[in-house]
Amino acid sequence: MQRFAAVIRLRPEKESEYRQLHAAAWPGVLRALKRANIGNYSIFLRDGLLFSYLEYTGTDYASDTALIAADPLSREWWAVTDPCQQPLDSVSAGEWWASAEEVFHLD
Repeated sequence: MQRFAAVIRLRPEKESEYRQLHAAAWPGVLRALKRANIGNYSIFLRDGLLFSYLEYTGTDYASDTALIAADPLSREWWAVTDPCQQPLDSVSAGEWWASAEEVFHLD
Protein backbone atom coordinates (compact mmCIF):
# COMPACT_ATOMS: atom_id res chain seq x y z
CA MET A 1 0.00 0.00 0.00
CA GLN A 2 1.21 3.50 -0.85
CA ARG A 3 0.07 6.71 0.85
CA PHE A 4 -0.43 9.94 -1.10
CA ALA A 5 -1.16 13.43 0.18
CA ALA A 6 -1.72 16.70 -1.63
CA VAL A 7 -2.71 20.31 -0.93
CA ILE A 8 -4.72 22.97 -2.79
CA ARG A 9 -6.43 26.21 -1.84
CA LEU A 10 -10.20 26.40 -1.47
CA ARG A 11 -11.68 29.59 -2.87
CA PRO A 12 -13.41 31.19 0.16
CA GLU A 13 -16.55 32.10 -1.78
CA LYS A 14 -16.89 28.44 -2.88
CA GLU A 15 -16.54 26.76 0.54
CA SER A 16 -20.27 26.14 1.03
CA GLU A 17 -20.64 24.71 -2.49
CA TYR A 18 -17.58 22.50 -2.06
CA ARG A 19 -18.84 21.16 1.26
CA GLN A 20 -22.27 20.43 -0.23
CA LEU A 21 -20.76 18.61 -3.21
CA HIS A 22 -18.65 16.38 -0.99
CA ALA A 23 -21.47 15.75 1.48
CA ALA A 24 -23.27 14.10 -1.44
CA ALA A 25 -20.34 12.83 -3.53
CA TRP A 26 -21.53 11.15 -6.68
CA PRO A 27 -21.64 7.35 -6.33
CA GLY A 28 -20.18 6.83 -9.81
CA VAL A 29 -17.16 8.97 -8.95
CA LEU A 30 -16.64 6.97 -5.75
CA ARG A 31 -16.85 3.73 -7.75
CA ALA A 32 -14.22 5.03 -10.19
CA LEU A 33 -11.87 5.74 -7.28
CA LYS A 34 -12.36 2.26 -5.86
CA ARG A 35 -11.85 0.66 -9.30
CA ALA A 36 -8.54 2.55 -9.42
CA ASN A 37 -7.46 0.88 -6.15
CA ILE A 38 -7.89 4.06 -4.10
CA GLY A 39 -9.29 3.82 -0.59
CA ASN A 40 -9.16 5.44 2.82
CA TYR A 41 -9.48 8.75 0.99
CA SER A 42 -10.07 11.90 3.04
CA ILE A 43 -10.03 15.63 2.37
CA PHE A 44 -9.46 18.00 5.29
CA LEU A 45 -9.91 21.79 5.40
CA ARG A 46 -7.95 24.29 7.48
CA ASP A 47 -7.43 28.02 6.96
CA GLY A 48 -8.48 27.85 3.33
CA LEU A 49 -6.25 24.88 2.49
CA LEU A 50 -7.59 21.51 1.43
CA PHE A 51 -5.39 18.58 2.40
CA SER A 52 -6.11 15.21 0.79
CA TYR A 53 -4.89 11.82 1.93
CA LEU A 54 -5.43 8.50 0.19
CA GLU A 55 -4.12 4.97 0.18
CA TYR A 56 -3.35 3.18 -3.07
CA THR A 57 -3.31 -0.63 -3.16
CA GLY A 58 -2.68 -1.25 -6.86
CA THR A 59 0.56 -1.80 -8.75
CA ASP A 60 0.49 1.01 -11.36
CA TYR A 61 -0.67 4.31 -9.89
CA ALA A 62 -0.19 6.25 -13.14
CA SER A 63 -2.34 3.82 -15.13
CA ASP A 64 -5.02 3.59 -12.47
CA THR A 65 -5.32 7.35 -12.10
CA ALA A 66 -5.38 7.69 -15.90
CA LEU A 67 -8.50 5.49 -15.84
CA ILE A 68 -10.13 8.00 -13.49
CA ALA A 69 -9.13 10.88 -15.76
CA ALA A 70 -10.69 9.05 -18.73
CA ASP A 71 -13.96 8.40 -16.88
CA PRO A 72 -16.66 10.80 -18.20
CA LEU A 73 -18.45 11.07 -14.85
CA SER A 74 -15.21 11.86 -13.01
CA ARG A 75 -14.44 14.54 -15.59
CA GLU A 76 -17.92 16.00 -15.03
CA TRP A 77 -17.28 15.96 -11.25
CA TRP A 78 -14.02 17.84 -11.76
CA ALA A 79 -15.86 20.40 -13.91
CA VAL A 80 -17.95 21.34 -10.86
CA THR A 81 -15.28 20.94 -8.15
CA ASP A 82 -12.26 22.48 -9.90
CA PRO A 83 -13.72 26.02 -9.96
CA CYS A 84 -13.84 25.80 -6.15
CA GLN A 85 -10.10 25.25 -5.97
CA GLN A 86 -7.00 27.32 -6.63
CA PRO A 87 -3.62 25.60 -7.09
CA LEU A 88 -0.71 26.68 -4.93
CA ASP A 89 1.90 28.91 -6.54
CA SER A 90 4.47 26.13 -6.14
CA VAL A 91 2.76 23.51 -8.32
CA SER A 92 4.62 22.04 -11.27
CA ALA A 93 3.37 22.50 -14.82
CA GLY A 94 0.32 20.32 -15.37
CA GLU A 95 -0.18 19.76 -11.63
CA TRP A 96 -3.46 20.80 -9.95
CA TRP A 97 -3.16 19.54 -6.37
CA ALA A 98 0.37 20.00 -5.00
CA SER A 99 1.87 16.70 -3.91
CA ALA A 100 2.97 16.63 -0.28
CA GLU A 101 6.06 14.77 0.92
CA GLU A 102 5.65 12.33 3.76
CA VAL A 103 8.13 13.20 6.50
CA PHE A 104 6.80 10.95 9.26
CA HIS A 105 4.62 7.86 9.59
CA LEU A 106 3.63 5.63 12.50
CA ASP A 107 1.85 2.31 11.98
